Amino acid sequence: TLKGVFYQRAKLIHPQEDLLKGFHPDDRKHHIIINVGGIKYLLPWTTLDEFPLTRLGQLKFCNNFDDILNICDDYDVTCNEFFFDRNPGAFRTILTFLRVGKLRLLREMCALSFQEELLYWGIEEDNLDWCCKRRYLQKMEEFTEINEREDDLIENETTGEPVEETKIGLCMKKLQDMVERPQSGLPGKVFACLSVLFVTITAVNLSISTMPDLREEEEKGECSQMCYNIFIVESVCVAWFSLEFLLRFIQAKSKFAFLRRPLTLIDIIAILPYYITLLVDTTSVGYKKPSSGSIYLDKVGLVLRILRALRILYVMRLARHSLGLQTLGLTARRCTREFGLLLLFLCVAIALFAPLLYVIENEMADSQEFTSIPACYWWAVITMTTVGYGDMVPRSIPGQVVALSSILSGILLMAFPVTSIFHTFSRSYIELKQEQERIMYR
Repeated sequence: TLKGVFYQRAKLIHPQEDLLKGFHPDDRKHHIIINVGGIKYLLPWTTLDEFPLTRLGQLKFCNNFDDILNICDDYDVTCNEFFFDRNPGAFRTILTFLRVGKLRLLREMCALSFQEELLYWGIEEDNLDWCCKRRYLQKMEEFTEINEREDDLIENETTGEPVEETKIGLCMKKLQDMVERPQSGLPGKVFACLSVLFVTITAVNLSISTMPDLREEEEKGECSQMCYNIFIVESVCVAWFSLEFLLRFIQAKSKFAFLRRPLTLIDIIAILPYYITLLVDTTSVGYKKPSSGSIYLDKVGLVLRILRALRILYVMRLARHSLGLQTLGLTARRCTREFGLLLLFLCVAIALFAPLLYVIENEMADSQEFTSIPACYWWAVITMTTVGYGDMVPRSIPGQVVALSSILSGILLMAFPVTSIFHTFSRSYIELKQEQERIMYR
């Protein structure tokens, strides 16, 4: 044939072509005319025989006019033309699937619209090629997350409407606006500012508590006025955080869903060490295991120091009020595959360069720095991440060549997934910003 099998299976009809000219009644037995949004295609019935479950394939089994109108929007008997009021741009991908059996996702088309077109034309999503299917599923997951946040927001707004007439319902609505929506009014803004202020005070207080003088007092079991003031400030901050957690818990519609949130878990992990420390200090005073002697007190002191170090988690509470930190967390959740690839690349390169450098340095330079291959692993990590502490340095020329190769490889390997992570970060920031604008608009 002149234009091949691809042309025979479906042909575009140009607007200037006259369909009635040369039309023969017997032609309807061989082909049909599909009109999608004003663009017409000539399809032989043999093309649709391979897809009997699709919407177009069902046209062959229609016996009367009513059956035809149940499938398409209009039908012209004179030239056997079936009209579909659908997106002609999306139908091009459907037509390509009918022609060659390959289903592709257009980059300029919305994934939700593409899903609607697939459902309308009766084509399974599994027919997508693997490259397009991955991008399609990623888009659908992002849309699902956005819809879940929108549904939660709408549910929180609508569930409070029937009880707004009562005083309790009105108070709960105001409490929810204050603790969850800083942009709702002056109380919400003041509450958010106080929360950020107490987080800042906690971080400064934790830094001051690690000064050498205060650490010597702690080791001796003494407490000066400075130490007492730090304890008072910490107690006030923890009291505020406890009150904030209690208010958020009270206004939550679903207590179980509230406790499962990542930020709620961070609040719990950050607040509990203070109360555990008070409990341990209270129970350990005047109590000493006779069998273990000072070992027990050393273990108690280690536990207390670890619990106090967990107070730094208060800084993570800033994610509740910072769009940038929320974007960072959302990007980390969406880019787990990219981070896994980055870790895999580094592990393979480290496993290659570390033994190579160990053999070269021990054979040619007799270096005392590279004592074992596990020690060379540390050198490879520091070198490939371009940190370069300088604690372990190759002395021989071949070792320096290996070091240069590892540095260049580290730069290239770490740069590969960065583009994908950057695009995901930009997309996540735009989504969260638009969501925040929609909340403010409401």
